[in-house]
Amino acid sequence: MPSLNDLFLMQINFGLNTASLLGLLYIIFGISYMIFMVTVLFRRASSLNGIAFVIYLLQALLIPSIMLLVGLIFVLQGWRLDPILQFAQFLLTLIIIYFCVKDLLNHEFYRNR
Repeated sequence: MPSLNDLFLMQINFGLNTASLLGLLYIIFGISYMIFMVTVLFRRASSLNGIAFVIYLLQALLIPSIMLLVGLIFVLQGWRLDPILQFAQFLLTLIIIYFCVKDLLNHEFYRNR
């Protein structure tokens, strides 16, 4: 069992690679997506029925929380990923950002109709 002194001497490796940059992108996008979705949810709360409100609430809180967790993992441990896995994560990030932006633009388009 490590002593308290050993715990203070533990180091965290930060490397500047695509995985850590992707992790920072996840963190920034997760925070901004959560803020934007909560504001959209409060504006549209009166027009949503019960189950739709619960689904949007889960989307506004669960998705950004997962993105923050994945972003922290990438920042702290991304240097261990192989380059092909980093590229796969980059492609998945592009898909996630595309669907999030599409969802937000659809909300704004149908709200202004």
